[in-house]
Formats: sequence, C-alpha cells, structure tokens
Amino acid sequence: MPDGETGLDRLPGSPRYDVVLVDLNLPDLGELGGIDFVRKAKEATPSLPCIVMTAFGSIPSAIEATRAGAFHYVTKPFKLDDVKVIVERAVQFGRLQEENDELKAQLKAKYRFENIVGNSEPMCDVYRIIERVARTESTVLILGESGTGKELVAKAIHYNSPRRHRPLVAVNCGAIPESLLESELFGHLRGSFTGAIANKQGRFSAADGGTIFLDEIGEMSPNLQVKLLRVLEEHAFEPVGGVKPVKVDVRVVAATNVNMEEAVRTRAIREDLYYRLNVIRIDLPALRERRDDIPLLLQHFVERFHRSPGPVPTLEQFFTPEALETLLTYQWPGNVRELQNLIERLTILKSDGRIQRSDLPERVVNGNPVTRDGWAPATEIPPEGISLKDEVNAFEDRLNKRALEMAHGNKNRAAELLRMNRTTLIEKMKRKRLGPLNRRGEGDTGFAEPG
Repeated sequence: MPDGETGLDRLPGSPRYDVVLVDLNLPDLGELGGIDFVRKAKEATPSLPCIVMTAFGSIPSAIEATRAGAFHYVTKPFKLDDVKVIVERAVQFGRLQEENDELKAQLKAKYRFENIVGNSEPMCDVYRIIERVARTESTVLILGESGTGKELVAKAIHYNSPRRHRPLVAVNCGAIPESLLESELFGHLRGSFTGAIANKQGRFSAADGGTIFLDEIGEMSPNLQVKLLRVLEEHAFEPVGGVKPVKVDVRVVAATNVNMEEAVRTRAIREDLYYRLNVIRIDLPALRERRDDIPLLLQHFVERFHRSPGPVPTLEQFFTPEALETLLTYQWPGNVRELQNLIERLTILKSDGRIQRSDLPERVVNGNPVTRDGWAPATEIPPEGISLKDEVNAFEDRLNKRALEMAHGNKNRAAELLRMNRTTLIEKMKRKRLGPLNRRGEGDTGFAEPG
C-alpha cells in the first residue's frame, strides 16, 4: 500500500489480513509513523500480527513498536527466507490468538444468565437477582435442592461480573475430607504436618482477584467455619503451619442444600457465619416448582445431545404422547440434573422411531406423578376403595411439609403460604408431630419450639 493512512483505512474492512508488514518510517503518519500504525492496527484488530521493518540504526524504535504490540521486527537489509519464517510464525500465532479469543467468548456466553433455561416466574426472579448482584462485590448465598443448578448460577454471577477475567475456583466442601479441607482451602507450609514435603497454594490464593465458589458449605466443620469467617471479615488467612497472614482479594459465593436456619438452630452452622454469608440470598426453585419450564428443558437437552444426522427433532417427534405426558407429570426429585441425565441416556440408546413410555426408567413410569396444574400427587382409587379421611389428612400433611420446606422452616412464612394463622399451623404441627423437611426430604420426628 502506498502509505500508512491507506493501510489503516483498509484494515477494518475485507478481506481479512493474516499478517501486516509495516515500515517503521511512515512519513505520512508523523515521526513515530510505524509505531502509531501498529498501535492503531492492534486497536482495530487485536489478533492481527504486525511485523516491523527497520534500518539497523532504528532498533530502539523498533523495540518501542514491539511494546506497542508488534509481533516481531526485522532489520534491513534482510533475507527473504528469514522474513518468510517470521511471517509463517506470525500467521500461526494470529490464528491461535483468534481461536483463543473465540473459545473465551464461547465460555463467557455459556454462562451468561440469559442462557439458563427457563422462563417461569420463579426463574425470572432468579435472573433479576443475578443481574443486580453480578455487578457488585457482595457475598452471595445460593440455596436449593441438589440438581437445581447452584453451580451454574455461581458461574453466571462470576462471568457477568467485573472479575470475569480473573479465576473462578470451585470447591466442593462435602467431597473433601475434613482433615484435608483446611489445607485445600488455605494451603500449607512445608513440614506443617506429616506428608507436607513442600509448600502448597490453597484455593483462596488461586482465586485471588476472582471468585471462589464454596459448594456444600453446610458440610464445613465448626473449626473451619471460624477461619472462613475471618477471611470474609478481614480478607486474610493463615496457611496451615503459618503465622503470617496472607491477604487476598476474593469474592465468595457459597451454596448448600441444607436448611440454613435449621442448621443455625442446631448449631451445625455458626450464626455469625450464616449472617456474613447471607448478604445476598438466591433461592433456586425445585423443578417441580417451575413445571412450566419442563418442556423447555426437555427440548434444550434433546438439542444438546442430538448426534444423529438431520435436523434436531421436536418433542413430538422425539417422544410419543404417552412418554411425553409421563415426563411432564413426573416429580423429578433429582431436579434438572436428573432430567438432563435421562435425556442424555435416551439419546444414546434411542434407535429408530420415537421414545415410548416403555423406554423410560421404571422410577419415572411408576414414580409418584403430579397433576398438570400443580405439584400434588394424583391418587388412584383401587377396586377395594380408599379412606377419604386418611387421604385428606395425608394430603394436608404434604401441604404443610411443603410450605415449611419452601419457607426454610420459618413458620410465619409457611402460614402465609397456606393462608392460615400461624397458631393454627403450629397446633397442627404439634398434633401430628410435623416438622420441616430435613435434607433427605423426610419429616422431623420431633417438634421444635415455635420461633
């Protein structure tokens, strides 16, 4: 091209250039013509490699161009074979850079909260909270049953936050033995315990500048809870065997399927830690509480696991009406994770034709279904008949338990959900020894004093 201005004008357009060779001396762009060209070219196309050509006496300026973003520089006079090698390396580097940028963009897009599947009202509430909290530095506590997508929400918060260019480090506190969890979180010094043959960096240090996701926080021992509380309050910790505090800049996102209010009451969770974690709280609904999203999720996973040639089938093309009705009325105790695993299995094992009801697992076919307009189990009347009184009492018990579960044990809130007086609910609980659901979904055997 005849001059620098012409080159800069053509760069943003087509065709795409693999590499640029630019002379350091470009009078039309001023005294630092080549350097300015490189700087503006990198602003327009960051992945475009630029090679600077310069006379021997201008090497310091060529180094300055490299600092401005140039891939390499060659001195005049040069051999064409040498330049050819540098150009080939530059082209390869540019393509790798483009692939890396594309992968990063895909990763960020994967965890954008808009791409969490569901448009029910409970999920729209979750989206609104994520959108507001992602821009802040606040600690977040995510509550929900297993399989509801707590880690996906944590990733959405991180990748939509100002910390998205820094690490997101996930730790499953329930999967690491208590004796190792402290070292895993905070690191250790050489010789601090048997087997500590070298210094080890902990997960908090690895997440410095970014976000740490503490999953199953309810499984953490009381001793470790004290140390975590200090990190939240002072942004510092001491490695195992160390006495000098280590400062970290880490945002904490925690999650659990434990009823935290009940865990505080039983002293399984420190009250001060709970309130320090519970700055921003996100309650993820169980799948049975957002049944309108089941068709969307089914279609999403059918598309995700589709491997056969041809277009992705619709739900009506993939399932028979009987099979689809069974999936829509199933309770999904394993939530979205259970649904995802089932569709992956069906996609792999599916032969010709649609999925029949007989192709579904027995637990789904014979599981306790729900009515299409709510969560309540449908009851069949056997030939010998049933006791209406017993069925009504059992149904009332399920409603009371469900309200207490949704209210995380808060009796005032549970009574509001059932539109009854708090004292009436408490009397029913006393009479039937009914308590909030525990982690396994079973009722408590005793009754806690009203609170």
